[in-house]
Amino acid sequence: MDMFKNISYEQNQVPPHNKWKKLIAYYKPYKGIFFADMFFAFLGVAVSLILPLVIRYITGTVIYEPKQDMMKHVFILVTIMLILVAVECYSNYFISYYGHMMGAKIEFGMRNEIFGHFQKLSFSYYDNQKVGQLMSRITNDLFEITELLHHGPEDIVISIIKLVGSFIILLFVNVKLALAAFAVIPFMFVYAYIFNRRMKRAFKKNRARIAEINATIEDNLSGIRVVKSFANEDAEMAKFHEGNMNFLISKNDSYTNMGRYHSGLNAFITLITVVVIAVAAVLMGNDAMNATDLITFMLYINNFTTPVRQLINFTEQFQNGITGYERFLEILSIEPEIQDKEGAIEDIEVVGNVTFENVSFRYEDDLPYVFRNVSLDIKAGEYIALVGSSGVGKTTLLSLMPRFYEATEGTVKIDGVDIKDIKLCKLRQSIGVIQQDVYLFAGTIIDNIRYGKPNATDDEIIAAAKKAGAHDFIMELPDGYSTNIGQRGVKLSGGQKQRISIARVFLKDSPILIFDEATSSLDNESERVVQESLEKLAKNRTTFVIAHRLSTIKNAKRILVLTEDGIAESGTHKELMEQGGIYKELYELAYN
Repeated sequence: MDMFKNISYEQNQVPPHNKWKKLIAYYKPYKGIFFADMFFAFLGVAVSLILPLVIRYITGTVIYEPKQDMMKHVFILVTIMLILVAVECYSNYFISYYGHMMGAKIEFGMRNEIFGHFQKLSFSYYDNQKVGQLMSRITNDLFEITELLHHGPEDIVISIIKLVGSFIILLFVNVKLALAAFAVIPFMFVYAYIFNRRMKRAFKKNRARIAEINATIEDNLSGIRVVKSFANEDAEMAKFHEGNMNFLISKNDSYTNMGRYHSGLNAFITLITVVVIAVAAVLMGNDAMNATDLITFMLYINNFTTPVRQLINFTEQFQNGITGYERFLEILSIEPEIQDKEGAIEDIEVVGNVTFENVSFRYEDDLPYVFRNVSLDIKAGEYIALVGSSGVGKTTLLSLMPRFYEATEGTVKIDGVDIKDIKLCKLRQSIGVIQQDVYLFAGTIIDNIRYGKPNATDDEIIAAAKKAGAHDFIMELPDGYSTNIGQRGVKLSGGQKQRISIARVFLKDSPILIFDEATSSLDNESERVVQESLEKLAKNRTTFVIAHRLSTIKNAKRILVLTEDGIAESGTHKELMEQGGIYKELYELAYN
């Protein structure tokens, strides 16, 4: 029987602000397996408590019976013990396999949850984050959380039952000796509480440090070609060494507290045995205790101290898990700045009319405006070029259309509808973006083109590649469309990567296009080929071009000159040159 079929994930329904309620809710899809795990944990503990009693009965009663009766009883009791051992073995197997699988399934659900949340967060969030640190939240933190969720409940159940059960049996065997053993326990827990708090602080710092190291590694490996081209391996090593040393220092702090914690508690456990032996010696010297009871007592002392050791391990695991969980909740508590408003429409056929009404933007409230009071009215099918000095906000302005950023003031409309009233998915499906820095995913060419339309057929993909002028060079590659292009398409040239990105947008078939300096990094021949593909793509679509090379936009129907104060000039290349304003200065600066 597959105990993990038909699992549904309902974690998101639990309010994130109540962390304990949310933590418990992760067990909800697995109530059956959780209670079965607890049952077998209880069963295994029961067997471990019963076995010493059977041994006590054999050593204290059976061995004094007549030989024939003794052998018969020993055979029966050994058979019972073998059955109990088999029950304990299966119980431990169930806990180990199904318990761990429950933890793995919870980790699977939590990873889906946090990854899905990452997909919802806006560009502005990622502007201030390091990828390596975010990866640490999905990997290291989640592993520690699910280890806690799996082992935590069963460790507590096993420890408490063993501790209470063995103490009751010890009282039954000898009250004075049991009380002597238990007298050490309260001091242990006070000691544990003090060092627990110190360990929690240390583990939280460790999490932050390892996240920083992950960020450094990710940054270095992603830019390894730049590192090598500048021969900066030593500088990168020094930077990594500093972060690694900070992690070592924080580890030193945590291990100092952990060492004191474990050594102190282990000393207390040994002290329990010493106290038991000392008190037992006194009791036996006064004929208040016999050897059989001492043997039984010593067997149960192990059952009494083992759960204490388990609780020691659990507290360390708890600190690891709970600090990871708090970091997990930090991400989930971040509300996406840009999301669908209630009642947003999806049933809309976008034609391509675009309107900006007194639009202003700044990244944060305490930062200056990037631009102010931009007003535009673009008709469907128009080819618009956007120029301006570097840093004036050309890319940012066009990023407001697909709501990568939200306008600080003013309104952006498509076909007369405020873009905030359109569902994000529909809005972004209606806008194709081709950037200067093309991002291709690791994998094959066909998979990268299919990204524009996930359900596209191979024939549709090939047709899109032909329109983009990419088919011929693709067929010259060793495996054609199945060629693996490496991380970020490193096996392709700049022009080839750009044409694949154009094919992707051809496949998407959006009525509105944004070309963000799509040819500025290419050589003349590649630029010519890519420019032809872009013009073919732009036909009968509303097209916005951010131009680095002003020669590529001379034939644009309208050229807009953007400044910090909005649109300063508007017209054709000829009209703007005749005006002798900003555009003419930019053009002459570029070609003189």
